This record gives sequence, C-alpha cells and structure tokens, in this order.
Amino acid sequence: MNTQPSAMPVALSPPLATLPDQADNLPLTQVSLAYIESRFKLYLRFGEPERVIRFDRWRRVAVFLPGAIFCRIRWQANDYGTVRWQLMVMQAGPPLDAMQRIPGVQPGARLLLHTEGDPIVRTVLERIDAIEALGIAPATASPAYWRTLANRLAARLPLPEYSAERHAAWLAGRALP
Repeated sequence: MNTQPSAMPVALSPPLATLPDQADNLPLTQVSLAYIESRFKLYLRFGEPERVIRFDRWRRVAVFLPGAIFCRIRWQANDYGTVRWQLMVMQAGPPLDAMQRIPGVQPGARLLLHTEGDPIVRTVLERIDAIEALGIAPATASPAYWRTLANRLAARLPLPEYSAERHAAWLAGRALP
C-alpha cells in the first residue's frame, strides 16, 4: 500500500467570472443553456442576463448579476416522447451567501421553486403567463411568491395568485432602508 500522496497535479478551479466594466467586480452566476433538435432543450423562460456567451449553435452561457431572478427549463425526449420536464426558478446569490449547488449553474443559486413533470410544469407556466398578463416581468416578482408557490405545489394546496397589489407591496418593501 502506498502511503505517499500522489504526485498528480491538482487542477485549480478558475476564478469566478466578472465583468470588466462592473464597478465592484462581484462574482457572477453562469447558467449553462443547450439545445439539441427534438431531444434536449435547456433554456431560460424568463430573466435578464447581463451577458450571453455563445459557444456554437447549440450551447451558450447566460451570465447574471447577484440578486437576479431567472427561470430555467429542462426538457428531454427520446423516440417515444418527453422523458423529463423540469422547471427551476432561481436567484443568483451575492458572494459569501448560502447558495445551492445546481448542475449547470456556477457557482450556484438560491432555489426558489423546483418542479418536475408535465402537469406541474404546465401549471407553473400558466402562473408565469398570468404574471406577464398583468404587465409585470416575472423576474421582478417577489422571491417569497416563488417560494410560496413551491410550498403550495408540494402540499397540494390551492395556488396563490400574484397581483399588482402584491407586486407593489414587494417593491415598496424593497425600497425601505
């Protein structure tokens, strides 16, 4: 048995991406996106990335500032139809904040809502459409709403509506010192 440590070099992870023109150079959240015709789609449903980096026709990375809310959908199919449909609403976290490790999201994010399966994902997409019908960008909706929606879905309770009044209260509370 060899008791000496291996002489193999250890690969260090690259530093977090930052934008050169960003004043305080905060670490950014990188979200991998991909597309394979009729087989696999990993895309954003909503969210305003600071930058999108394209690698080729099929792969790209969306870069978000800390605090940004976004929704990523994963859809997979085989020869017989859809095999996986997943929706995640996430919030990019500031540095030194607790974040969850999520595949394809570097360094991680706060997971506000996670659903899997055709009927539940469709239900959440209807809620997103209803928010957009109010003239509100879903990325600006309250993080508490997304958490509440996730909890109500898990408990199979009636789902809350997002209203203009709730949105105004969220914005007023955020403006307080």
